[in-house]
Amino acid sequence: AMDIRGIGESMSAILLREGLVRDAADLYYLKEKREQLLKLERMAEKSVDNLLEAIDKSKDRPLARLIFALGIRHVGAEMAGVLAQKFNDLDALAKATREELLSIPTVGPKIADSIIAFFGQEENKKIIKRLRDAGVRLEEKAVRAEELPLAGQEFVITGRLETFSRQEAEARIKALGGTTGSSVTKKTTYLVVGADPGSKLAGARALGIKELNEEELLQLLKK
Repeated sequence: AMDIRGIGESMSAILLREGLVRDAADLYYLKEKREQLLKLERMAEKSVDNLLEAIDKSKDRPLARLIFALGIRHVGAEMAGVLAQKFNDLDALAKATREELLSIPTVGPKIADSIIAFFGQEENKKIIKRLRDAGVRLEEKAVRAEELPLAGQEFVITGRLETFSRQEAEARIKALGGTTGSSVTKKTTYLVVGADPGSKLAGARALGIKELNEEELLQLLKK
């Protein structure tokens, strides 16, 4: 989940089997177990050095990846992104009340309760402390709005989306610096067209606005 080069499913399974890793924080202390890593199959000195270097570089990954990597029940990659955009800091998320969490359009009672339960457990508090002590960044890196990939672009959505709700789509667009509108104007950059589109489609075509289907929107949001 932290997108570390060299740690795929097979390597993760080996590290777990050998007792070298039990949770996300353990990864950042593997340098203390270098000799044990060298004893693993197909792990020569160069391979171990590359792995440890990749782990060190991952300390600066986006907050969404860290939230996802914690393994909070019911919190997948998409929800981790929503939470990172809302709170910008792992400590702020950990202190969030049930009411604060439920105020997020895509967070229901099951997800809110799971988040609160996770951060309330002493074992998980220890994991987060170890991550902090290892130098893992626990807050979103400050980025100027104009530097975000969708800065200066306005999106209008029409029709039903299959992958996520309209509210979540708009939240993700805004997280990348874009803006959203309720009606098509000359300032509209893209019209996102879902199933059963409304009258906005005709308006966009009359103005020559570029159309995106849901898959094309997803590709933009991966920036």
